[in-house]
Amino acid sequence: MSRQTEPHTAQTVGSAVLPEQPTLPMSQYGPSSDFKEALDSSPQANAEDEKTEEDMPMPKNYLWLTIVSCFCPAYPINIVALVFSIMSLNSYNEGDLEGARRLGRNAKWVAIASIVIGLLIIGISCAVHFSRK
Repeated sequence: MSRQTEPHTAQTVGSAVLPEQPTLPMSQYGPSSDFKEALDSSPQANAEDEKTEEDMPMPKNYLWLTIVSCFCPAYPINIVALVFSIMSLNSYNEGDLEGARRLGRNAKWVAIASIVIGLLIIGISCAVHFSRK
């Protein structure tokens, strides 16, 4: 296997003459589609290609919990939970699975806090109302 080199030619840049570098093949094998096809047909390459968004399970966005929390009288907090839940759904639709999981967890904890605060407000208002004569 002998490598063939092209004869040296010169390039002219302004008044300077630069010698051109010989072009050598990168490997002894030329570009061939046989090698690419062999790599593409390997089981490892196909397993990664087959995993798409449809195959990934949708992370929980807790939309039902945030809607239930909207009935509690802690309005600024439960609206934030609803926004987190919708943002989680949008992140999943855009393909950002980690962002969807993170926003879903935020929606869950803010909704739980909203429900607890709402129940405290209801309990305090009932205690104040029924303790009067």
